[in-house]
Amino acid sequence: MMVTQPDFFPGSGEEQFRPEFQVESPEGELHLRFLIPSHQEFALLATGIREVIELSPDRITPIPNASPLLLGTLNLRGRVIWVADLGQFLGEPTSLNTDRAEIPVIAIEEQDTIVGLAVDEIGGMDWLDMQNLVPPSNVPDTMAPFLRGEWRLNRDNTQGKTSSKGESPPQQVSQCLRLLDQTAILRSARWVG
Repeated sequence: MMVTQPDFFPGSGEEQFRPEFQVESPEGELHLRFLIPSHQEFALLATGIREVIELSPDRITPIPNASPLLLGTLNLRGRVIWVADLGQFLGEPTSLNTDRAEIPVIAIEEQDTIVGLAVDEIGGMDWLDMQNLVPPSNVPDTMAPFLRGEWRLNRDNTQGKTSSKGESPPQQVSQCLRLLDQTAILRSARWVG
């Protein structure tokens, strides 16, 4: 049986194969964005991340007489890894609040070394273009060796002044998203300090 009803053949052949929507191909490389307790935002290249987990603080076993930046150890799929407060590791004075239901931990890996970085909050995944990376500015000396650069982001801030009509005009707020160098973190002498 041959189908000849016009309902099955809408329009010409060109129109049949035209996509309904355009899918933009992402530019740059995939990165994980996250915050440390001081509300600074950082990113790590997704290819160096083994996994991201949210776990109860009691799953991290404290280590007596260890460096204050170490929260303890964690059994990650049969392998014991160190877990550090990333903010403390970077020299921030604000410690991670461990008195909560779950702590986000980013397990980074290079060759045979895996370390867990405890952060305040996971921001999500984003495609970021490395060509827009600029040298970091206003960075403490304790953080500088672990940065590859930063992106300067402009975001709308609606909490600005009100206009004569009572409306709040959006203002551009410039923030930076700093890219961490996971190799420098994994090879740091701070782990043994």
